[in-house]
Amino acid sequence: MDKYGLIGYPLGHSFSSSYFNQKFEDEGICAVYENFEIPTIDALEEVLGLNPNLKGLNVTIPYKEKVLQYLDSISPEARAIGAVNVIRVTHEGNDIKLKGYNSDVIGFTKSIEPMLDKKWHHKALILGTGGASKAVNYGLHNLGLETVFVSRYERPDTIQYDKITPDVVREYNVIVNCTPVGMYPKTEECPQLPYEAMDSHTILYDLIYNPDVTLFMKRGAQYGAQTKNGLEMLLLQAFASWEFWHEK
Repeated sequence: MDKYGLIGYPLGHSFSSSYFNQKFEDEGICAVYENFEIPTIDALEEVLGLNPNLKGLNVTIPYKEKVLQYLDSISPEARAIGAVNVIRVTHEGNDIKLKGYNSDVIGFTKSIEPMLDKKWHHKALILGTGGASKAVNYGLHNLGLETVFVSRYERPDTIQYDKITPDVVREYNVIVNCTPVGMYPKTEECPQLPYEAMDSHTILYDLIYNPDVTLFMKRGAQYGAQTKNGLEMLLLQAFASWEFWHEK
């Protein structure tokens, strides 16, 4: 039986296993999808060694960038983004070949594009600097938006949360949360922003999908902001993952 899976740490929040196993059951596919919760990326080699029928992996926090060193090849788009969340596993004799792709950018772009109005939306804040934020940045640039990364720490080419004034929020009125802040079980947390500066032209997109409505979304909605969680993005990127695993 073919096997697919997810590597990351922790994985208690993950939706992928139930999604793919339901897909396999519904479509009569003889396969199984497992979570591989690995405390360090070095354990990837053990996962590959113990699962000779593994055909593909998804990659989540915190390994979307760290996994690059283990890959034999990377798609041009994933290389440009600098992060991988899909790995195709092929067996050539005794050799295992790993090719990396990025389906986050596909899922995110298709999900946020219908919300954008070229009259109002020209600049975006990206909360976080990890692998997902790189895909979001790539996708927003493809959609014609200028972007700025937001970090808690002093880093090159970033703005810190305490520097985000109401004027910044009015100018950068597309805000994408790529951090785990507000994710179950810490649902009472949210990024520290001047929410009172938001209005009906503000878009708050949260990559989190558990809970359905995060405090980030809730606080923005109080001032009229349009909001969306990451569930649709997840479904779209999962579909794209399947396509990459079976690429001819």
